Amino acid sequence: MNNTKVEEILLQSEALLTGHFLLTSGRHSAQYMQCAKIQQHPFHMEAIAKIVAAGFAEDKPEYVLAPAVGAIVFGYELARQLNAKAIFAERADGKMTLRRGFELPANARVVIAEDVTTTGLTVLEVLDIAKVNNATVLGVGLIVDRSQGKINLGTKIVAAHSKNVPSYAPDDCPLCKEGIPLVKPGSRQQSDFTAQKKP
Repeated sequence: MNNTKVEEILLQSEALLTGHFLLTSGRHSAQYMQCAKIQQHPFHMEAIAKIVAAGFAEDKPEYVLAPAVGAIVFGYELARQLNAKAIFAERADGKMTLRRGFELPANARVVIAEDVTTTGLTVLEVLDIAKVNNATVLGVGLIVDRSQGKINLGTKIVAAHSKNVPSYAPDDCPLCKEGIPLVKPGSRQQSDFTAQKKP
């Protein structure tokens, strides 16, 4: 499955949205990847996870660690494809941490799973968890890499889809200058968004 086919899945599932969005990184963008829309379709999720799993098959990972909540389903399916354990990190007092009895043994071979990344800030937080536990990080698996390969996380990156989606600092955002209302994804009904359809 190539980049075009994955984008077709994004469009079919209405995961690729257009508008004026506040990203997790604090930057603004005219497009937003609502990957939760893909993850409601097990068939699509399996196909995407297989692409990413192929990039780690020879690494023999023992764990897949995902940040809650957006990447939990993807992390689980990726772990299933890799025959590894699926665990997730979540925020406690503003900091990503392992809870619910989840543990990473020292020297455990781990892949970090994330749905979509632009600046990699959340991924770096999860990578820190692996490092604190002295785990061996094999790489990062992504559904969508919005940086189109420009991001450097200090480890291997395997993305099912790579797309160059411009993002802007709030003070330099052309959408703000046009007066287009800013939306933080999840703060309005899905029907308020305009889903980008295939031409």
